[in-house]
Amino acid sequence: MSEEILLRNCAPTLAGLKTGNIFGCVYADEEALRESLRGWNRRLLQKGLRVVPLQYCGKRALLYVYRPARLADDLRQTAAAAVLAPRGYCPEKPERCVVQLMQRLAEKGDFPHEIGLFIGYPPHDVRAFIENGAKNCKCVGCWKVYGDVEAAKRQFARFKKCTAVYCDKHKKGRTVEQLTVSERKKMMPYS
Repeated sequence: MSEEILLRNCAPTLAGLKTGNIFGCVYADEEALRESLRGWNRRLLQKGLRVVPLQYCGKRALLYVYRPARLADDLRQTAAAAVLAPRGYCPEKPERCVVQLMQRLAEKGDFPHEIGLFIGYPPHDVRAFIENGAKNCKCVGCWKVYGDVEAAKRQFARFKKCTAVYCDKHKKGRTVEQLTVSERKKMMPYS
């Protein structure tokens, strides 16, 4: 997987503006893709990011680039846990939640719309999307908005600008590692 593909699809996550991004990637050789993903994990793990394949289907993989620490914070929110728990997820164990999401994607039943929680969508909007069957939203951008339209529009604009800036910087020679913001270390209080 090229740097350009990663930047076009995941710039807001690489910049630390978003928990994660999910995107489809066409491949010719599954083992070559797996090796590429292992390489990306070696390069990005030190910055606090992971790259995992959520699903393989034909010659297309659904990839998840995310910040595990941020995902843990997101899934522990009361509103997110209220969406996840009835679907069998354990929000206190985010890595297990990722595995469960993979399992839900592998099932050929209903699409797991809770997937929005894994990429930083507001829990209110994810819940309303599920409850309304994807109808009656107030605005459509990166996601369907049922809550604060103005805040969502500002966020959509930030994501769009970030992607444009990152792609431009990459064209001028910056690498993904140089553009990726490290996960902020939580400061320990003085003892």
